[in-house]
This record gives sequence, structure tokens and C-alpha cells, in this order.
Amino acid sequence: MKNYEQELFQRLKFTAEDLDRHLENALRDLDIARKDFFPEVRFTYSYQALIKAGITLIGKEGYKVRSVPGHHVKILDKMSEILDEADILTIGNAMRMKRNFDFYGGGESISEKEANDYLAFVEKVLSKAKKILHGKA
Repeated sequence: MKNYEQELFQRLKFTAEDLDRHLENALRDLDIARKDFFPEVRFTYSYQALIKAGITLIGKEGYKVRSVPGHHVKILDKMSEILDEADILTIGNAMRMKRNFDFYGGGESISEKEANDYLAFVEKVLSKAKKILHGKA
């Protein structure tokens, strides 16, 4: 059984409709990332899709993520556990740090290659998440 710390997660039963709505939200962001011309927008929406998919997977486990400092790292950690994919924490955390530097550190330029690589990674993760959320894993 996975450990869900009370300060970061709240026990909450999600309906199938709730989970579908959360997943659709993540997929909408992924679609924006796929279609946008600007690498920074592609990166930002890829990261958002990754976090939203993590929130959805955690919801399927019966927990709601609390919005507290450090919650994105924990979302990535739990998502990595649930999907049994260590790269989610490693690559997702690199994305998180780039995003934070862009917010708080004066900006970060995202290259076309980086944006495309991160998008491909998030597409792979969301594909695996969809299988688990739809009971096909």
C-alpha cells in the first residue's frame, strides 16, 4: 500500500465521472501543447498535462492532492510509483525546476528540441495513465 501523507493528501472518493473530467482536462492541455507553435507554450502545457494526469491517478487511488508547498514533487513521486516508471519523477522534476526558474528566476528559454522531447515524454506517460484509468493495464 502506498503511503499518502495527511499534510499532502486528503482521503476522498472520486466518481468515474470525476476521474474522466480530470483526465479530459489533462488531455486538453496535451492537445494545446501538440498544436502550439511556440516551444515555451508547448513546454508549459506539457508540464500542466503531466501534473493533471498525476492528480487524476492519485484521485483513482482515493486521494485528493492538497495545494501546499512541494505538492508538485509529491504528485510526480506518486505518479512515478503508480505507473512504476522512475523517469516520471526524474524528468518531471527537471520540467518542474525549469518552470520554477522561468517563474521565479528571471526566465528560462526552452528550445524547440527540449519542448518536443518533453512533449513526447508526456505523451508516453499519459498513454500509460489512460490505460490504468480505463482498467486496461
